[in-house]
Amino acid sequence: MLYYILYSLHESYSVFNVFKYITFRTAYAVLTAFLISLFMGPWVIRKLKEYQIGENIREDGPRSHITKTGTPTMGGILIIISLFIPTILWADIKNIYILLIIFSTIGFGLIGFADDYLKVARKRSLGLGAKEKFVVQISIALCIAIVLIYLIPERASYATKLGIPFFKEVRPDIGLFYIPFVMLVVVGASNAVNLTDGLDGLAIGPIIIATAAYTAIIYVSGHYNFANYLDIQYVKGAGEVTIFCGAILGASLGFLWFNTYPAQIFMGNVGSLALGGALGTIAVISKHELILILIGGLFVIEALSVIMQVVYFKLSKGRRIFRMAPLHHHFEEKGWEEPKVIVRFWIIALVLALLALSTLKLR
Repeated sequence: MLYYILYSLHESYSVFNVFKYITFRTAYAVLTAFLISLFMGPWVIRKLKEYQIGENIREDGPRSHITKTGTPTMGGILIIISLFIPTILWADIKNIYILLIIFSTIGFGLIGFADDYLKVARKRSLGLGAKEKFVVQISIALCIAIVLIYLIPERASYATKLGIPFFKEVRPDIGLFYIPFVMLVVVGASNAVNLTDGLDGLAIGPIIIATAAYTAIIYVSGHYNFANYLDIQYVKGAGEVTIFCGAILGASLGFLWFNTYPAQIFMGNVGSLALGGALGTIAVISKHELILILIGGLFVIEALSVIMQVVYFKLSKGRRIFRMAPLHHHFEEKGWEEPKVIVRFWIIALVLALLALSTLKLR
């Protein structure tokens, strides 16, 4: 909105020409989102308490978490509001990629909202059924894949090709298999972030790190000269998503102010599913899908720990690999204090993101 209003004045006043630059608008998206999140946070926390929307701690979880019972949840609503307002203000909302990322974030956010609402307001302990949730997630991801492959003419020559980290010339075309691949990336990212969201600030920290990495990637992918210099796929129009990434960064930083240990608010499924879905969508838009395994490596590790635990438990008839899954609970059960688990996992996330960014040159 502000982009259209202010940039339209550049013909009369040259100073407004600055609004055409993605970097400038991204910086203001970060600041706008951060301030909205920071100032709306106390009001949202107060309202969640007023309506008694508090976390129900599962009995089979770590005993140290019992004290968290009643902490306001569904704080992802604050994140979503805080990132959408700057996007509308600073981004070109006619851009197909901006519309697609908004669709993804809202779609997965609504799934999370329904899940949280059923758990908290309707007292249905497991929320949405696993099958219901999965079908809707798959449907949203399928729509994203169809748009990217068939509805954006500029992508026709490379839509179903994969960039392979560390390899410059290797870009295999997987054809129609790209559709289930996109579904795997988007749905997998959404659920992996959801599984990681189990300690105060544990998920939102790596989200900030992963989003910062993809902010750089989506910007250079959407910039013709930078993409050619780095010999990566140029994705015309994708640079505008940098502004959305900036909004996620600002909103997440503001949320972390209240979510840091000891948390005043939890993001709930409405936040974790939405942010994970957005991260997966950014990965497929930028044509850097596989590198998400590194950038979101912590989320991958957490998800794998759950899968390994469940499979081994069934195959071994009741034995476990970890003391408790996801992995962060395993270290809690080993005696690590919660802040130690959180900060060390953040460090792992940062190292993996830096390694992923190095692949832009090490090819």
